[in-house]
Amino acid sequence: MRNTVKSYIEKNNWECEVYPSPFAVFLNKDEKIYVEPDISVICDKDKLNDRGCVGAPDFVIEVVSKSSRKMDYTTKNALYSDAGVREYWIVDPEKERTTIYYYEQDEAPMIILFTQTIQSGIYEGLEINISELLK
Repeated sequence: MRNTVKSYIEKNNWECEVYPSPFAVFLNKDEKIYVEPDISVICDKDKLNDRGCVGAPDFVIEVVSKSSRKMDYTTKNALYSDAGVREYWIVDPEKERTTIYYYEQDEAPMIILFTQTIQSGIYEGLEINISELLK
């Protein structure tokens, strides 16, 4: 998935960086609270330093595991929303679905089955079909 997002950004010549975990994201300027998203996309390079990202990434993808379920669906969801992440995807292999939060649009989350194609809300033309990636 990281490579799909990275290829899309490079193809469109965007000045964004794609980071896989482990990569520290300090959601507050005080640099005390941090998370390690599975995939982070940061387009404001001023947010990057030698410790990671300070401030909200534009786009975050988390892949749920049994040990991360509560953290991804509740804790990180609230943190990302409050911090200003623009778009958040929770990829859930156990349920074979992805929950999409388009925070900028202030809408209810969308649930997309792995067999369906997901369209990014902030990156026009970025489409991902999870079942195709898993083949």
